[in-house]
Amino acid sequence: MVSPTALILVCLLPNPRDMEIARLLGWYRIPFRTAPKVVAVDTLAFYQPASFGAAGGQILYTAPVRGHELTTRAELLRDEPNHPRAREEYFKIQLGALEKLKKPIKAEKWKRITFFYTTGEYLLKAQTLNDLVVAGDERQLLWQSLRDRAENEQLYQTDLPAADLPPEVLLALLGIQDAPGVYSAKKQP
Repeated sequence: MVSPTALILVCLLPNPRDMEIARLLGWYRIPFRTAPKVVAVDTLAFYQPASFGAAGGQILYTAPVRGHELTTRAELLRDEPNHPRAREEYFKIQLGALEKLKKPIKAEKWKRITFFYTTGEYLLKAQTLNDLVVAGDERQLLWQSLRDRAENEQLYQTDLPAADLPPEVLLALLGIQDAPGVYSAKKQP
């Protein structure tokens, strides 16, 4: 169940095949070039467009996020090796089990969405997509949470093993500048 404090990414689920991939294989894909700034969220909420027929124009399912990795479309969809975007990078978001909402969240006037952020509290109370929009002082808290997540992601993602990096590079990666007792290139005479 979605926690009221959860950071939620509302995302487009383009077609029923993608729903089956999420349900059976436990992942969702986001093209790297169009991805939102932060994918390290607690939960995905899936917006189903008109391609879902009568079940379109609403959010009916969520899924907890278990992790993410960067890969290619060809690695994700091996049955489409000649797709025009086969070599492009995609985030593969690993998911827990899909959870059906007690009541669907209807689109009403919204017809096109790709991604936007909300919170578990908003999701649990929403009747329409408009109800998911975080406003006022809470919007500042949401953006601060997203910034914190982005900074945490940067701390743990590097292609170089930490042991092979000089201390000043490690400190720079961690965002620590001018630490006492640490040589800094900026302090050279």
